[in-house]
Amino acid sequence: MSTSTAPHAPATAGTLGLILAAAAILLITMGIRQTSGLFLLPITETTGVTIVAFSFALAVGQFVFGAAQPVFGALADKFGAVRVIVAGAFMLALGSVLTPFMTSSGGLLLTMGVLGAAGAAAGSFSILIGIAAQQLPPEKRSMASGIINAGGSIGQSVFAPAVQLIISAAGWTTAMFATAFAALLTIPLVLPLLRSASNAAASAKAAVATAHISLTEQLREAIRNPSYLCLHAGFFTCGFHIAFLVTHFPNDLKLCGMMPDVAAKSLALIGLFNVLGSLGIGWLGQRYRMKYLLAWVYASRAVIIAIYIVMPKTALNIYVFAAALGVTWLATVPPTAGLVGKLFGTRYLATLFGLTLLSHQIGGFLGAWLGGIVLSQTDSYQWMWYADIALALLAAIVNLPIREQRLQTQPAAAPA
Repeated sequence: MSTSTAPHAPATAGTLGLILAAAAILLITMGIRQTSGLFLLPITETTGVTIVAFSFALAVGQFVFGAAQPVFGALADKFGAVRVIVAGAFMLALGSVLTPFMTSSGGLLLTMGVLGAAGAAAGSFSILIGIAAQQLPPEKRSMASGIINAGGSIGQSVFAPAVQLIISAAGWTTAMFATAFAALLTIPLVLPLLRSASNAAASAKAAVATAHISLTEQLREAIRNPSYLCLHAGFFTCGFHIAFLVTHFPNDLKLCGMMPDVAAKSLALIGLFNVLGSLGIGWLGQRYRMKYLLAWVYASRAVIIAIYIVMPKTALNIYVFAAALGVTWLATVPPTAGLVGKLFGTRYLATLFGLTLLSHQIGGFLGAWLGGIVLSQTDSYQWMWYADIALALLAAIVNLPIREQRLQTQPAAAPA
């Protein structure tokens, strides 16, 4: 097991600025990604693209989002996170701008499935949490990850009603252009990261000098580590669950007789309550074993979804369901990133956590794609909900064998 022993700078106003800037960037990138399901009905109704084809495009987007994470993570580890985030902003904006002009199934596959997904990956969890973790001592990383993760949740709660409002008032094409403009707003947000990126690079060099391990050697060690593989298995389920909900929940509510604004408000509630979940799990991660927190989150999802299946489908009940689900929504991210840091240190965290996100998005590919197939074959999402419950219970179990060391507080290095 390799861990970084490089000194970490004490928490400062600059570090706080870095964390808040990272949270703001994730607010935008995840806000755009997590509201893509709101375009399912307007695009399929106005372009002739089938629900299955749209689902497949978003499923490919889930996979590309995951596959790009370790690639961009490795680039960020080598060349710096700022360049990667800026490039991703342009890719994400381009994907949104081109979508209204490419409304065939192949066009959506290119814009929403490849360009937009890859662009969002460049400004997502692995890179943002990675650069913050390199600036903080181990006992502070969990809370920082929770704050950054909460930014993505706030993005969902802000973007869902805003995107639905624009779709209703001006059409889905205008809404796509609005998301493109929002993507470009991440570029000025990288300014607080510039100084921190230089500090992170210095810490990374110190870690390499101490640990004497290359990225290739670290990857070989990681894939032989059973605990790391357990993290991948659990995160796969998380991706399946989230992608299915983001892509198909609005349509599932339509089948239940709900108006489109109920879906938008539900997605906003999920994001809003995940702010509480993210901050809470970040705080708990400083005090309790992260593997137990993950097991609790996954088991809770199974119970919440089981209740959703049998409860009467009223607007109030759906809002309560969304709030409960929101507490667990992306609460898996801080403990998963924290466990990767505990197992291997922070030198290659962007790459190693990026690989777990690849497993997450493989699950996401299946959740988004199979949802469309199950609907086309059965005219219902019932079997997808059953699969979601089973996978959540398995994820809760598979996290328990992870060999997690107790967190030991390390004194911060004195400022130079």
